[in-house]
Amino acid sequence: MTNETLDPLRQTKTVLLTTYKRDGTPIATPVSIAFAGDRAFFRTYDKAWKAKRLRNNPNVEVAPSTGGGKATGPAIHAQARLLDGADAKFAARSLAGRHRVLQAVLVPAFHRLMRYRTLHYELFA
Repeated sequence: MTNETLDPLRQTKTVLLTTYKRDGTPIATPVSIAFAGDRAFFRTYDKAWKAKRLRNNPNVEVAPSTGGGKATGPAIHAQARLLDGADAKFAARSLAGRHRVLQAVLVPAFHRLMRYRTLHYELFA
């Protein structure tokens, strides 16, 4: 499966990720994104509400955005898949490479401090 549909997001470091509650209500949150070839990744932690929503419904919309979460382009329909093992490590390295301070140092340190389990996801369009 290729992800050419996600190509408009390659120029941005942050996307507005819209997940859906069980009743269908959309909730949008900004997340950092990284690409490795045709694969797109983001991370969150196990206790985050978006992780709970993704467990129930992997369908999402992603749109380029500012760091504060203001969309700067059209949304793209996609699905998020939880990664584990080598795939999760690859996603972590990709995020750390794209966001050297935030995703390589600050977020992992915060997750360890708070005893959160970091979850890595791949986006498929």
